[in-house]
Amino acid sequence: MTSPPTSEPKLVIHKRHEKAQYFVEDLGNGVDLEMVLIPGGSFLMGSPEDELGRSDTEGPPHTVTVSTFCFGKYPVTQAQWKAVAALPQVNQALEADPSDFKGENRPVENVSWYEAMEFCDRLSHHTGRTYRLPSEAEWEYACRAGTTTPFHFGETITSDLANYYGENTYGAEPKGTSRGETTPVGNFGVANAFGLYDMHGNVWEWCANHWHGNYDGAPTDGSVWLSDDQEAGRLLRGGSWRSYPAYCRSAYRFYDHPGARNYSIGFRVVCAVA
Repeated sequence: MTSPPTSEPKLVIHKRHEKAQYFVEDLGNGVDLEMVLIPGGSFLMGSPEDELGRSDTEGPPHTVTVSTFCFGKYPVTQAQWKAVAALPQVNQALEADPSDFKGENRPVENVSWYEAMEFCDRLSHHTGRTYRLPSEAEWEYACRAGTTTPFHFGETITSDLANYYGENTYGAEPKGTSRGETTPVGNFGVANAFGLYDMHGNVWEWCANHWHGNYDGAPTDGSVWLSDDQEAGRLLRGGSWRSYPAYCRSAYRFYDHPGARNYSIGFRVVCAVA
């Protein structure tokens, strides 16, 4: 990947401590999954042409209306993965402990899109509720939480707020820390206005969508955008511990093969609202 442009947006960081509506799914053996209610609404998806680090894949900007849903407060952790991997198989086997960077409260990584889908299927069967991966529109709407800036906490990012390749800078901030590994979920204590943590950095997050090179013809109702090619790349959002800061922006889009496993890729789940 090439380095992002070097012009310097003003350093403006907004730290929020919001109260969110949520419910807790009991996965057994003291393992919980916290789900946050994301109220429906409309937003401008994509990025303006003058946003630092912007790619043509992030346009054209378009208004999307998203229905209410519940979203994981954090990326799925290794403890949560292990609990669900022990449930009866639906379509395929799951390895109980696939992650490179071990820690019960670290995000699970080294899981493919297919395996993330199996996690959702097992959880749905176990709970009687419908769990799935987010659509790309749902992910960006949840990440932005009403903001229009490159990051939900403002115009730029620092390694005090997120886990990314901090030796590369996005704006006026000094170089930060590159940790070289994942961090426990919620480690930085900075939530967006919806009460979600780790939306920028730590691990990439699988979305349900097939990859499209831009938003021409994209749905405007927040639904999953598929193609006829079942081998198409699947969307990744949010950046990771090894990403340049520009790749952690709310609007940035990336993809990988659905069977790919990587020590920087995880996911979080959606639960349908009745």
